[in-house]
Order: sequence, then structure tokens, then C-alpha cells
Amino acid sequence: MSCALPLALRHCARRRNKSQLLLSSEEADMNDLYSWIADQHHGLHTFKSFQDKLAQFAEHQPEQRGLCRVLTHLVQGYIEAFDEAPVPAAIASDAHHRLTQLVSSLDLNGDADRRLSDINRVASCALWPAPGSTVSIGQRRPA
Repeated sequence: MSCALPLALRHCARRRNKSQLLLSSEEADMNDLYSWIADQHHGLHTFKSFQDKLAQFAEHQPEQRGLCRVLTHLVQGYIEAFDEAPVPAAIASDAHHRLTQLVSSLDLNGDADRRLSDINRVASCALWPAPGSTVSIGQRRPA
């Protein structure tokens, strides 16, 4: 699967010091989080582990706690919807792809307006079902 580089990494590419990228600790943590989620299988365990990683990220980057909280809430809705039930492969793959793309689009170095825009965008997202699709009986879409 081909995914775009996170904005944080693209911004860092502009600050090259010879062949070395200079990453702030915040950018490095988000890039690590993006790399981790992009390399994971789309199973429910990945989403649960992602929540743990978000908690660690928020602990190391307290100024990003709001973003981490809305990401955690987004993922929690997906986990609760399918807890103890099999997740159809197409839904799981799509949800993983959506989450990966969402994380890649976040700009941790943006001004206050950009950060608020990112938080609001995450808060309005749904990992499943895809727009225009229907949810089968027995499954509920997160509120």
C-alpha cells in the first residue's frame, strides 16, 4: 500500500542539513506512530494497540493531548462496534486505510488554527462504514 508521507516529515524535508533530516521530538513521535500504523495488519488488535501508542504520545507531548483524545475516541468507537464480533475484511481494511491517511494528514507544527482544524476534522471522521455504504444488521455505527 502506498501512503503519502506525514506532513510533519514533509515539513522537515525543507530543513535539510546536508543529507540529515532534523526532526523535533514531536515530529519524530508522530512519524513513528504513522510508520507503525502503516505497517500493521488491519485487525482489531492493531486499533487497540494504537490507543496505547496514543497514550504514550500524549504523555510525551502534552500539547497534543487534545488531538490524541479525539483520535482515541475515534478508534474506540470502531473497537466497541466490533468487539467480540468478526470484522468483515473489507471494512477492516478500509478503516485501517482511513486511519492511516488521517494520521498522515496531521500537521503538528501548524499554527493554532491549523491544529484546531485538524482536531475538528478528526472529531468529525468515521472509520466505518464508507460513505454511501450500508451497515448490516447487528452492527452499529459509532455515535
